[in-house]
Amino acid sequence: MTETAAAATRTLRPPDGYHLAASVGLLAMGNHDPCARFVDGAFWWATRTPDGPATLALRRTGGELLATGYGPGAPWVLDRADAIAGLRDDLTGFAALAATHPVVAELAHAHRGLRIPRTGQVFPRLLRTIMEQKVTGTEAFRGYAATVRHFGTPAPGPVSALWTPPEPAALASAPYWVFHPFGVEQRRAETLRRAAAVADRLERCADSDEATRRLTAIVGIGPWTAAEVVRTGYGDADAVSVGDYHIPNMVSWALAGQARGDDARMLELLEPFRGHRGRVCLLLAAAGVHAPRFGPRMPLRSFARF
Repeated sequence: MTETAAAATRTLRPPDGYHLAASVGLLAMGNHDPCARFVDGAFWWATRTPDGPATLALRRTGGELLATGYGPGAPWVLDRADAIAGLRDDLTGFAALAATHPVVAELAHAHRGLRIPRTGQVFPRLLRTIMEQKVTGTEAFRGYAATVRHFGTPAPGPVSALWTPPEPAALASAPYWVFHPFGVEQRRAETLRRAAAVADRLERCADSDEATRRLTAIVGIGPWTAAEVVRTGYGDADAVSVGDYHIPNMVSWALAGQARGDDARMLELLEPFRGHRGRVCLLLAAAGVHAPRFGPRMPLRSFARF
């Protein structure tokens, strides 16, 4: 990573009980994400901004949260640091909804420090999510990390091995076979290239609904991918990952005691929590809830349709 002095700092005041790792952890693909990770107790997140590359560091200092920006885009990420940390997450009405179901009420209390981040960006998360389509977690991470390191650049700041996400134009112009050594087959490579070609339009979406419409209009992108993107891009607490292999079973087991459920049953059970349906799924996942397994063991990562 390039050595650059911190452009500025900003002090944030999270609510009582706020959990930094649980909240910003939603932005990282595991502990070794090339663009986001915890190092020495601070969360480091690299991105591209309209002003250039930037790295945001978030660190707890007593009851406060210190945000530090690096690189040309430091003012951009610092201006949005509270949203990225999940501090703009709107829980209005959720307590009353959660109280209607004992499991959700218990989880809402136990994981009250979890806040949904809002990065204000679409394509960086879309790159990762496309890589997660219809493959195991190991395969997804391999393709994602290799693509970032091949097309991205070292991120500004003092932490080594942190990378700025690739420019969409570089991905759009790359032939699909360039991705083969990364374990990415033609289907996902072509989906990524199509999405990269319209990345500018995607980033201009006014809200989660518009982004979902534009995303699902791209061949190879369906409701699962769109929900995974808008949940953290726009902080959409209602985004449900329809098409996931595990989530319908998780929801059916937790909310109805049924070991198996399809998308329709999942949505039926989540309907009373509309406005926060995705939040309920996040709370169940944070608690490690999963349905009993029958038959051969399956990988824990999602096998999304698309």
